[in-house]
Amino acid sequence: MKNTIFKGVGTALVTPFTETGAVDYEAFEKLLDYQLAGGVDAFIVCATTGEAPTLEDDEHIEAIKFVVDFTKGRIPVIAGTGSNNTDHAVMMSKRAEKAGADALLCVTPYYNKCTQGGLVASYTKIADSTGLPMLVYNVPSRTGVNIKPDTYQKLGEHPRIVGIKEANGDISSVVETMSKCSDTLDLYSGNDDQIIPLMCMGGVGVISVLSNILPKETKEMTTKFFEGDVKGAAQMQMHYKALIDALFCEVNPIPAKAALSAMGIIKNCVRLPLTPMESANYEKLVALMRKEGLAV
Repeated sequence: MKNTIFKGVGTALVTPFTETGAVDYEAFEKLLDYQLAGGVDAFIVCATTGEAPTLEDDEHIEAIKFVVDFTKGRIPVIAGTGSNNTDHAVMMSKRAEKAGADALLCVTPYYNKCTQGGLVASYTKIADSTGLPMLVYNVPSRTGVNIKPDTYQKLGEHPRIVGIKEANGDISSVVETMSKCSDTLDLYSGNDDQIIPLMCMGGVGVISVLSNILPKETKEMTTKFFEGDVKGAAQMQMHYKALIDALFCEVNPIPAKAALSAMGIIKNCVRLPLTPMESANYEKLVALMRKEGLAV
């Protein structure tokens, strides 16, 4: 029996920084308030959108605890604890559990490019290390390794591996995965331009970058689908396509942070090796945001 962590929209939160590079907890609070007012169903904190690779371990856990304490159980808090060092992922997962996280999100090991057997062994070791449910995150464009449907089937046999954040962009592969795993693994779209297509294949929602700036609307899109208004949901998916493309015209979360800064929620600060959005791309993004009433 599946342990569904959430249905609908989980926001892959950016991590706000000050001009000096510290985590900006005042801005973080504004962002979380905005998300809760928009009705999102879960928070994903300190994952790749949260620039986890450039967070020190202690500030990573401190940020997770901040979101847990702020949320006060209103929605699940899912902690990003993945790594290309399995032992480090185990350590961070244990610390996230102690900090009060409700679940884990673990990206595939990057750069090492392990085998499918290595994926099973690594994810199994992480899942065995805590009592928390875990989502596996497949984003081969950034990690260099793709989880295959048969591997998902093996992972779904573990009682605490309960879902997939799928961002491989391959609908045919998703169809095969769900034909093998729909009874054991929940499917979440990891691409904002494929929310409704993946929900049509049995998905239960999205882990979204778009919802950082449009929480209410992203939630409405999934609600329409769940209520049977597939056409209305699809129309929203198409309506926001240009904005979604603009949010990914440079590597995530550079555009998302630029957008939130234009909205006055956070400062436009990223950590190297990321740099602020290029001016031409920024102007295109803001022009699209103006059409949605998000920027002046």
